[in-house]
This record gives sequence, structure tokens and C-alpha cells, in this order.
Amino acid sequence: MLTLDRVSKVYRVGTFGTQPLNAVRDVSLTVPPGAVVSLIGESGSGKSTIGRMVLRLTPVTSGAITFDGRNVAGLSGHRARKGYYRHVQGVFQDPFSSFNPIFPVDRVFEMLRGAYFPGVSDAEWRASVRRGIERVGLDPGQVLGRYPHQLSGGQLQRLLIARALTLDIRLLVADEIISMLDASTRIDVLNLLGDLRAEGLGILFVTHDLALGTYVSDTTVILRRGAVAEMGPTRQVYASPRHPYTRGLLASVPRMHRTWAEADADLDTAVGPCPVHSGPAGPGPAGPAGPVEVGPDHFVGCFSDDACPE
Repeated sequence: MLTLDRVSKVYRVGTFGTQPLNAVRDVSLTVPPGAVVSLIGESGSGKSTIGRMVLRLTPVTSGAITFDGRNVAGLSGHRARKGYYRHVQGVFQDPFSSFNPIFPVDRVFEMLRGAYFPGVSDAEWRASVRRGIERVGLDPGQVLGRYPHQLSGGQLQRLLIARALTLDIRLLVADEIISMLDASTRIDVLNLLGDLRAEGLGILFVTHDLALGTYVSDTTVILRRGAVAEMGPTRQVYASPRHPYTRGLLASVPRMHRTWAEADADLDTAVGPCPVHSGPAGPGPAGPAGPVEVGPDHFVGCFSDDACPE
């Protein structure tokens, strides 16, 4: 469904934009229907930039993002709205920023109607909105007509998901959508995503929380400084991490039954040579090769920040 092929994003920074900043470097991944792919990494790792490029909010510097085999960069105007945004939507970290505080929350649905369903009757539209709201576990009578400050963050996030579901979406970009919610609400939203996945929705789940990635995702992509450090089936990546950065992330998660000294001892265990530069192919002529397969669908990138010594 969605494929990223060696996608990179370079920003121009400094005086007169003379310095390049490599925010994303040669990232390749696929989000199939009915699967959750988690992008996990610290702040500045490039995960949100990837989400914004998928949503066409930020242009791609190089590489290609395709949806059903069609390069989304070439879409514009009516073709982008009808052929892409009708199937691909995003929900972001702060739900309050997505609503205008001077209007009732209904307005986000009315804007959707004007853009995509101008010919639908009032009765049909009201029924469609109610179905979408009920689908995310809310009572339309308790949320419609309310203002954003009268609802909780969890209710607002669910309304944004309901808005996306009102369209014929097949892919949802969920960018830190539960990081501002309390613990009791988080699990409800995660379970909702699980239900939507079971119905065939593909989800690109952006998070910095390793525990959340374990709970919800089928495939985990660990990002470090804009590049893929490790990628593979979630259980395999968490049970048998091969990249030192992945091992460090997992060791940093507090655990009641282990001391920090025991976690540090795990990091001291040798992980072997860099798989990118120790294999038969070695680095390519233009620099390090991309992540290499170390197991079934399990890929590991270069151990160094930029390139291993030859």
C-alpha cells in the first residue's frame, strides 16, 4: 500500500541557508493494509519528518513515496484531495491545536463535508458523522455541539480519528497521538487503533515510547539521526536487538526487577562487527550500504553515526 524508497530530507540551515541538515537519510519501509508500523526514536531522529512527508506537508528531497504504486509527490489540487487525502489522513500530538476554540467541534466535520461531500444531503451527512463518532466509542449526543474546552484530550483525539474515518481512509499517520493523554485514556486509544487495524486500516505509528511500540505494532523501525538503525518484526527486534543503539534504548527502560548496573552489564556484551561493513558486499562506492538483512525481515543499519571505518 504505502512504500518509502530511499527517502531523504535535507534542510538548509545557517546563514543564507548554506549548511545542509540531513533530517532523514535513505529510509525505506512499507506499510501494508491491516498492519501497524511503528517509527521509534529520540527527539530529532526524523520520525515526525517522515510522517509529514507521507502526508505531503513537507516535500521529499530525494527518493520516492508511493501509494498503491503511484508517486504521491506528483499529485496536486483535485488529484491530491480525491486520490490521496481521501485515503490517507493524519492525527497529531496535540488535539487542542486541531480545533478552533471559538467554534463547536462539529466544524471539523463540516469542513470535511465541504471539501469531499458537497452533494450529500443533510440527513445523510448527519448519519455518517454519527456512525463515525460511535465507531470510536463516543456518544454523539455528548460531544456534538460542544466546544473544545468542554471535552477532554482523549475525546478530542477520538473525534479527530472519527473525522478521518468519515473518509474512505486506508492509512492513518498517528504522530505521538497519545503522548499528551493520561494513562487511563491511552489504553482506550491504543485499543481503538487495534480495532481499526483488524478492520484493514494501515497505521504508521510515530512514537518515542518503546512500551507503546511493543503493545501496538507489527513492525518496528528504530531511527537514529535520520537513518534506520534496526527494522523488523516487533517481537524479534525487542527480543533479539542487533544494533547497539537499539540495545541502549531497551536497556534504558526502567524495570522493577533489574538494577541499572545489570542493564549496563548487558550493554557491555559484545554485539559483533557492523553488519553493513563486515558482509561480503561491504559499503557501496557512494558510502555505506543500506540496512542489511540479518534474519527473516530483520534489518540492521550501520553501527556508526555516519559511516564505519573501512
